Amino acid sequence: SRFTGQDAINAVLLDRARAGLCVVRLKGGGSFVFGRGFEEVTHLQRAGVPVRVIPGLSSSISVPALAGIPVTHRGVVHEFTVISGHLPPGHPDSLVNWAAVARSKGTIVLMMAMQNAGAIAEALIEGGRCGDEPVAVIADGSLTSQRVVRATLRSLERTITSERLQPPAVVVVGEVVAL
Repeated sequence: SRFTGQDAINAVLLDRARAGLCVVRLKGGGSFVFGRGFEEVTHLQRAGVPVRVIPGLSSSISVPALAGIPVTHRGVVHEFTVISGHLPPGHPDSLVNWAAVARSKGTIVLMMAMQNAGAIAEALIEGGRCGDEPVAVIADGSLTSQRVVRATLRSLERTITSERLQPPAVVVVGEVVAL
């Protein structure tokens, strides 16, 4: 399975550390950006295990860069927002103000958003983003199987379905996609 629960990961980390082993937890993407890296650190610290964090590059920036897409570019956009899309707009547990995001002028980088991409695109358009705004879906970023598929905000859901795109993927919304 590609998924291991956080409690199980924490238990393995603690078990190996208590056994006197030097444990390295190598995580893909950005372990402190929608990852559970900080949860692992605090779990080990509460148990008295010394922890050293060596940060990596967040996939929210590195995956678009590997696909030839900058998240900002002089004269085009001076800001970007990274958003977890694991909950759809309107979900009672969502902490995202989609109307405010839609009003921004910057690039939007969506993580964990494949299942909710259509609802997110709809919320962004309702909030004022142009339906023809360019979008790139980068699936399997940095792997030999990496695919970059371009769409518009309006066609995003249809494109994900027709191209049979699957997570993990980073979705980039904004004019930088057209560069």
